[in-house]
Amino acid sequence: MKYTNLIIEKKEYVILKRVLNISGYHQDITLRKAVGKLVKELESAKICDEVDMPADVVRFNSEVTIVSENGWHKKFQLVLPKSSDVKNNKISLLTPMGAAVMGYAEGDSLVWEFPSGEQNLTIEKVSQENIQINVNMIL
Repeated sequence: MKYTNLIIEKKEYVILKRVLNISGYHQDITLRKAVGKLVKELESAKICDEVDMPADVVRFNSEVTIVSENGWHKKFQLVLPKSSDVKNNKISLLTPMGAAVMGYAEGDSLVWEFPSGEQNLTIEKVSQENIQINVNMIL
């Protein structure tokens, strides 16, 4: 891991904790495992002010390109649940893929559980086009 722990922006951390607490993700076993792993990783996450956030860390509204050890590539924008739109590559942080990458940095490799089984992923590229969050769009 590039920065040793997940890195989360302070306001996004508060929103993330709120979303995780009220989401009802526990209904789906795979999602429950993914979100449970994210919750565990948040315990040791580095919480930063906006000005101290590295540009290559995945956060709300980041555009992320990942590659799996199986060779598939996926480019998507990580969004809050209400903005999720799979057809337009807007993936909610309350999906296994979204929970997998939150707080990781470009170049990081990770192992995550998906419905199809464990996958080894590498975050190939992270870009921050529109990182502003409208608090009214949390759910």
